[in-house]
Amino acid sequence: MDSSSVLSDEDYDVISNPGQRSLESSIADLHHIPALTTYELPPSDAAKERLSTVALSPVDIQAYVQNALTTSSAGKFPRNNMTLRVYVDGVFDVLTAGHAHQLRQAKLSFPSVHLIVGVLSDEQCRAHNTTPHFSHLERCELMRHCRWVDEVLYDAPWTVNDRFIIDKRIDYLALEEGSSVNPEFDKERLKGYDIAKRLGRVLPTRMTTGLTAAPLLVSYDASKDIPPFRELAEMVLEQPGHNTYTHPPPKTSTTTSGLEDLGAMEALEAMSNELAERCARKQRQPARG
Repeated sequence: MDSSSVLSDEDYDVISNPGQRSLESSIADLHHIPALTTYELPPSDAAKERLSTVALSPVDIQAYVQNALTTSSAGKFPRNNMTLRVYVDGVFDVLTAGHAHQLRQAKLSFPSVHLIVGVLSDEQCRAHNTTPHFSHLERCELMRHCRWVDEVLYDAPWTVNDRFIIDKRIDYLALEEGSSVNPEFDKERLKGYDIAKRLGRVLPTRMTTGLTAAPLLVSYDASKDIPPFRELAEMVLEQPGHNTYTHPPPKTSTTTSGLEDLGAMEALEAMSNELAERCARKQRQPARG
């Protein structure tokens, strides 16, 4: 996307008020429903003490965004009583308190916001050296049930461009401060945000500090763990003078303290079964953060 293809102010007027009609009528054309008013539970004192963005009120958030857009060379703070369409995208593989507070800030950036969340697909993630632990369907469901989200975009592009902004009638893209200098943030995705930023169509959300580091999730594949035990057992059985067992190995978990009473094949099978059960239990445990 070169500089000649970016949005001009005239183009942006078409996004916000196509055909000189109200934004509400445009949203109706897209079969959207008005955003519901969400009741927000107050944060605990411990959360306010530890997490930096917990105590931000809607007034605080809107004042911060207004100042950022006013000081931007191309920024324009919108007129009052306008419902603005704000877009946030991401993988959202593990929903953390940091994600929740970014979505909250995006939703409360203006008095009336229709918040759209784009969830990047499994194929896109793998193509950019990222393998989500949870499927695209589950990640979309997670976003669908978030109180701040009005719309989930299931076919979100990896890199936003002017055509996407026009087609989805997006007024602002929310981007967490520090993303442009974060070495872990994908540079290709940043290109689209850099162009939107020059147009004044990116609003900042403040990073939440004090968070626990997200766990490193590794998918368990039993087929990769159990065969070495079986291969070793087969090697044992091939040894001269070894007597094969005459009954099937136990189906339930056996503690290592009882392995000395089993034959070699049975002991190895029991170890294999126990390993698989342990990994399965870990998979069923909810991840922290």
